[in-house]
Amino acid sequence: MTEINHNKKQKYQPNVSAFLAVCGRNYAHILKWLPDQLMVNEPWHVKGEFGTLLVNLIENTKYTQLIEISRPIANGHFFKSPKAVVRVYHDAQLAEVLTSQQIYRLKPVYDYPNIHMHHSDEKFQVNAFLEELLKIGAREVSCQS
Repeated sequence: MTEINHNKKQKYQPNVSAFLAVCGRNYAHILKWLPDQLMVNEPWHVKGEFGTLLVNLIENTKYTQLIEISRPIANGHFFKSPKAVVRVYHDAQLAEVLTSQQIYRLKPVYDYPNIHMHHSDEKFQVNAFLEELLKIGAREVSCQS
């Protein structure tokens, strides 16, 4: 007779294809409004039908860029504005969230439960949230000095 153990939870296995797909879509969204000539620490606004993003180039190298993307919230006394630091890989055509809110280094997989209550697939979830944030329907890009 075979005994089945229903109490043992299977370990989360990341879906690499789904993760790369969301990073590829994020790259495509960012590329639509990424200016050709960028200066480090000269932020710009991306205005769209569904809001405005504040974007700042932190680092610019030959094949990658590090940008900070935030969405200011009017009357944001109760909520922090969403913010993420994103590495844009031009050679691989991917954009990956490196840090988000108070998570300074995203791990590929978290044990669950954990002290910070991150999801097992927190890295995927944060990148999927960035995808939703980038769907603002960009119509105008304006540089700010």
